[in-house]
Amino acid sequence: MHKVEWINKRVLVIGAGLSGQAAVRKLQRLGAEVYLTDRKPLAELAGVDKMNLDQKHLLVGCVPDYAVINPELLVLSPGVSPQLPLVQKALSQKVEVWSEVELAMFNCPALCVGVTGTNGKTTTTSLIGELAKRTGRPTVVAGNIGVALSGQVEGLSENSIVVAELSSFQLEFIHKLRVHVAVLLNLTPDHLDRHGSLEAYLEAKARIFENQQAGDLAILNWDDPYVRGLGANLKGQVLYFSPTSFLEKGISLHQGSIVYAEKGKIIPIVSRKNLQLRGAHNLENVMAAAAAAKAFGLSWTEIAEGLAEFPGVEHREEIVGTFDGVLFVNDSKGTNTDAATKALLAFEEPLVLIAGGKNKGLDFHEFMKVVRERVKSLILLGMAAAEMEQAARDEGVERIIRAESFADGVEQAIAEAVPGDVVLLSPACTSWDMFKSYEERGELFKELVRRHYREPIEQ
Repeated sequence: MHKVEWINKRVLVIGAGLSGQAAVRKLQRLGAEVYLTDRKPLAELAGVDKMNLDQKHLLVGCVPDYAVINPELLVLSPGVSPQLPLVQKALSQKVEVWSEVELAMFNCPALCVGVTGTNGKTTTTSLIGELAKRTGRPTVVAGNIGVALSGQVEGLSENSIVVAELSSFQLEFIHKLRVHVAVLLNLTPDHLDRHGSLEAYLEAKARIFENQQAGDLAILNWDDPYVRGLGANLKGQVLYFSPTSFLEKGISLHQGSIVYAEKGKIIPIVSRKNLQLRGAHNLENVMAAAAAAKAFGLSWTEIAEGLAEFPGVEHREEIVGTFDGVLFVNDSKGTNTDAATKALLAFEEPLVLIAGGKNKGLDFHEFMKVVRERVKSLILLGMAAAEMEQAARDEGVERIIRAESFADGVEQAIAEAVPGDVVLLSPACTSWDMFKSYEERGELFKELVRRHYREPIEQ
């Protein structure tokens, strides 16, 4: 599709959040006739009232008549289900359906780095972004990380770098999106309520490699059998990483350091003890980022400096502070059992865990086995609390406390903790029963902790 083909093309954008709004603005710049719809009323959609859309084209708080619009293209925000009748109608009529990231990268000449996987995407994307900036090339970090891609890529050149966090929802409806450097970190059961099966979830994730060419790079986790199995059939060059096994070709751990090995040579990159990121799972993120950064032409010395200086990301094992001898850690981004398990294993100290929220169709029993071994007090809250409590009791967890509210949960955790303990918010659930986002949940956790200890909150 050339730019001239967009003129007056009827496009329906579904979902009026950040991604949808960014998509509308890009489509308007391309000359399309854009319709925006969302089932939420205008009062609940921040920023939509300031958009250049008249009453005919702004269809919020209702389900628009498909036949009246008769769209030639649908663009979906990440949270929009493909089972939505509007989407199913378009598919049945052979109308193209794009994700917002497909639209964002339309005609963008920049080097595209994409990161997907069940866990670690945001940390790895942020780290690759920091390393990319060390090249001196114009760099954009966006996507599922909280910044819509469509609003960030205008005016980029072939010298620019786009580092995009890509969710399975976004990858489901790509068409020609070419990810020059594609990272698949891991795959564990998640979003099964959306995808239906682990196989369908893997298929959506694997689309990140779909349009790669021979000179492109695919970075895969050797330790994950689902991910490793994709390597044989990819068009691009494949580079594996492994936090547990030494690889004769790839990036792995050797004598306490992350190293790159090839043709019998072992090149040290960075000592593990020099990293600020805690936990074995963060080795995956660091190794994947190092592999991607090598594709930018950075030296291993420059990469090592960037890896050592990276402090982590907000809401992912974020240190809130130590108060009265108790360390408080915000891992609100731990929205599934695998992510929360990794957070538990990152700490050796006695743990008071705050968990619960809205379940995504996951079973909690395996997670509760880890809780039994690592957690001295389990605070449960939200819609999934009863289900989690039953699983905890089934697995022999002894100290279980039900909280009436999020604030009550934080106070209960503080009451349970003694000097030397860690109070960890790692919910193993989404935030959608009580909050708009995991960010909002994490911010409230930090505020409640600081308010309890009367520490000023930085503005």
